[in-house]
Amino acid sequence: MYFVKKTPVEKRQELQKKLKSGKLNRFPGAYNPLVAKLIQEIGYEGVYVSGAVMSNDLALPDIGLTTLTEVSYRAEQIARVTDLPTIVDADTGFGEVMNCARTIETFENFGISGCHIEDQINPKRCGHLDNKEVVPITEMVKKINAAAKARKDNNFLIIARTDANAVEGIDNTIKRIKAYVDAGADMIFPEALKNENEFEKVRKSTKAYLLANMTEFGKSKLLSTKELSNLGYNLVIYPVTTQRLAMKNVEDGLKQIFKEGHQNNVIDKMQTRKRLYDLVDYEKYNEFDSKIFNFSKKGHE
Repeated sequence: MYFVKKTPVEKRQELQKKLKSGKLNRFPGAYNPLVAKLIQEIGYEGVYVSGAVMSNDLALPDIGLTTLTEVSYRAEQIARVTDLPTIVDADTGFGEVMNCARTIETFENFGISGCHIEDQINPKRCGHLDNKEVVPITEMVKKINAAAKARKDNNFLIIARTDANAVEGIDNTIKRIKAYVDAGADMIFPEALKNENEFEKVRKSTKAYLLANMTEFGKSKLLSTKELSNLGYNLVIYPVTTQRLAMKNVEDGLKQIFKEGHQNNVIDKMQTRKRLYDLVDYEKYNEFDSKIFNFSKKGHE
């Protein structure tokens, strides 16, 4: 159902074509499947599933408390409703080297187009908080190598995220990037780069695909798509944006209803029933149902 036309294999092939085009690919975060459908309708190139958003949705801090089962199940729900490729945050791979291999197998089987694994120690921290710690390069190289070998579809995107910039500085970050590419990473996600100068240094250090994280209230300057394109980045994520927009409006609306005793003054802040039904393809399901049940019984008794 869901009226999706592309298979997971086709989505991964499409993602590779988009990356090879040289154009910047925009992947907003989807905190549920309905948002993923909206992302596709508006015209973005892909969907991102954030580990922080997953944790937030469970009312947990983003410190590695979510499991592979929880994340893969939710990611599969989101990926299956859209023709766009979906990339997932796999935290530190949900364990050691063998766990990383299982993580890749699970995501690939669930129709995901790629995921990123980071080099923080467990328990991890949000990438834009202080006092992070990273594992030795050799340990992360083993994880990346195992992840690359575990995939059955070579178009499944292996993304290595490094949090070293806030811990070891930009020079050691670049050293890690080179090691991770050599280990089999297709794309590098340098977390918490501060400004254009650091984004540019990373770009000049590698020919690998690069991901930029434009999360609000973090350590990175929020750069436009034009600026990121000029810097040579291949993919940008807006991981928590949609959840932040939703939660702010929900909080404001609930406070107003609590104060006034009715929702009449917040109706204009709401998605209409008609718009919701359009987004969930209500009429398509109705047509599908009619073809099954609205037939003549003559000759079928």
